[in-house]
Amino acid sequence: MFFTTPSKLRERGMLGMNRRNVAYISRYNDRRYYPLVDDKLKTKLVAEKAQASTPKLLGVVEHQFQVKTLPSILELYSEFVIKPAQGSQGKGILVITGHDGEYYLKPSGERVSQADITRHASNILSGLYSLGGKPDVAMVESLVHFDSVFDDFSYEGVPDIRVIVFKGFPVMAMMRVSTKASDGKANLHQGAVGVGIDLATGKALHAVQYDRPVSHHPDTGAHFAELAVPHWERILQLAASSYEMTRLGYIGADIVLDVHKGPMILELNARPGLAVQIANGTGLLPRLRAIETLSHPDISVEERASYAVTQFGGRPPDEPSSRN
Repeated sequence: MFFTTPSKLRERGMLGMNRRNVAYISRYNDRRYYPLVDDKLKTKLVAEKAQASTPKLLGVVEHQFQVKTLPSILELYSEFVIKPAQGSQGKGILVITGHDGEYYLKPSGERVSQADITRHASNILSGLYSLGGKPDVAMVESLVHFDSVFDDFSYEGVPDIRVIVFKGFPVMAMMRVSTKASDGKANLHQGAVGVGIDLATGKALHAVQYDRPVSHHPDTGAHFAELAVPHWERILQLAASSYEMTRLGYIGADIVLDVHKGPMILELNARPGLAVQIANGTGLLPRLRAIETLSHPDISVEERASYAVTQFGGRPPDEPSSRN
């Protein structure tokens, strides 16, 4: 693990928010396709149409009068997740892991009644968890059985992998791992750790918490230098395929690992944040410019993932890449 300064990051091509918004998001993301990622239900449907691995959609509640039908949907499943289609930062997500008689069980062991669940769905529809308080839709998804390979690197939460994809090419990746400070959520602003991931190997390069370098998880003590993401080739290809799904040129793909089904797309984001650069200790600009100069960018998902591994992977964490 290493330390880098803002000036060094600028030397390495740090992408700022204004340039990201104007030169990449506005230029390469057609606004008519934003609903495909801003609405999780639409994301789910386009992913399923593309046969991309994603948690299975079990049911949808779109109107208040349909809330009474929710028990008939849920009686078929012992575990599930209910979430708002237009929520953000994990708000409004209810995870059920089992039954205890007539009650449902949350991961903490807390019991909730059927009335509690229908009330939660009604709150989702009313816009309690959506951006701007707009009326929303409640989605019922299958529960992801998260791979235990990351148990030592996360505190009471589920780590996810954020891959920045430009014109279908993975260009940078990080893992977001929860901590006690982040209340078990993979939110970097709340104190989660961002771990830069080598595109060639899926191994950790560098880790930061509150934009400061860390070598160990603050709660579990696990050494981030030992972190390696399995199924890495498949993860890069899954992320790259989001380009065909959404037609968005600059996107963030959030991927989780299911112990049985492997990598799965959890969400897509048309305005991904820039903290991935801090986590990797290098800037996005050289990589984005390298993609822009390609004369024949229309190649397969597998070829784009392979290009990313060759061009952007294997870089020593304390040196800028000369290939960019």
